[in-house]
Amino acid sequence: MPVVREPLDQFGRPIDDLRISIIDRCNFRCTFCMPKDNEYKFLPREELLSFEEIERLARVFVGLGVTKLRLTGGEPLLRAEVEKLIGMLAGIAGVTDLALTTNGYLLADKAPALAAAGLHRVTVSLQSLRDEVFGRLNGLGYKIADVLAGIDAAAEAGLGPIKINVVVMKDTNDDEIGELASYFKVRGHVVRFIEFMDVGTLNHWDPEQVISAREIRDRVARSSPIEQVPRDRPGEVADRFRYIDDGVEVGTIASVTEPFCGDCSRARLSADGRLFTCLFASEGHDFKALLRSGGSDDELAERVAGIWDRRSDRYSEERSNMLEAEAPLHTLRRVEMFRIGG
Repeated sequence: MPVVREPLDQFGRPIDDLRISIIDRCNFRCTFCMPKDNEYKFLPREELLSFEEIERLARVFVGLGVTKLRLTGGEPLLRAEVEKLIGMLAGIAGVTDLALTTNGYLLADKAPALAAAGLHRVTVSLQSLRDEVFGRLNGLGYKIADVLAGIDAAAEAGLGPIKINVVVMKDTNDDEIGELASYFKVRGHVVRFIEFMDVGTLNHWDPEQVISAREIRDRVARSSPIEQVPRDRPGEVADRFRYIDDGVEVGTIASVTEPFCGDCSRARLSADGRLFTCLFASEGHDFKALLRSGGSDDELAERVAGIWDRRSDRYSEERSNMLEAEAPLHTLRRVEMFRIGG
């Protein structure tokens, strides 16, 4: 029997946002995600979902209430002919927001084709404007110029509003908060400062490295006053603000100090077709096998709905309680961020 209602999890949260990792490879080795002091075994090509399989699953999710699709990785621009996939997803009725998160290094060449294919906007992960810091954080010494050129190309192609995601780490790049805010304010781009999180197990996370969202906002406001902006919709993870003088937005994502699990409506699909119901999950649910064994759309929808109905994830809130009690943090091996996107 087909699903005739939109599923709600154990806390009454719907599913309206699907993040789709289309490749697990990346051309960076960022210290907070995929540090270079580890050896990585990437998925063979045949284990990646095909574009047709991704489109089919996306249609199933849209039928269950999803309106927002975001392509992630790894680095999604490493996937050959990614603009073809974007065109396929752009044709799904009911998708109101089609976005892509990238490190920006290949964006200058790709931006026009992405826009022409139907991509709405891009988010660029960027942690520093200083070559020495940027090169150290990306692990391979890449310079910032190519990323900035990619952001400019995306703006010219109409892939906005462009958002810049900055993971802030104490004694690493926190002294650039004001500089980053001012640089992109002038250009009209939305910076979102993200508290350093314990995603995966490889980044040697230490709560002492976390700069709180409150402190970040205070530093931003020192150079230009800001005021809070209401969230667009439930499930939005960023606390939004705007500069009083020009209205350009800036935001913070405070998973550690101000957990927002309560209205989280995101699902994540890995490049090999596993559904994860939380960024901090340890296990996913295999959909590739069902796809490749002839499962119908109704069967796919019933399985998604059943998984979502049982969902009870609230890791950030649990982590907050454990930190407050000085209790040992969760010891289960969590999925690495480069496998399911941020």
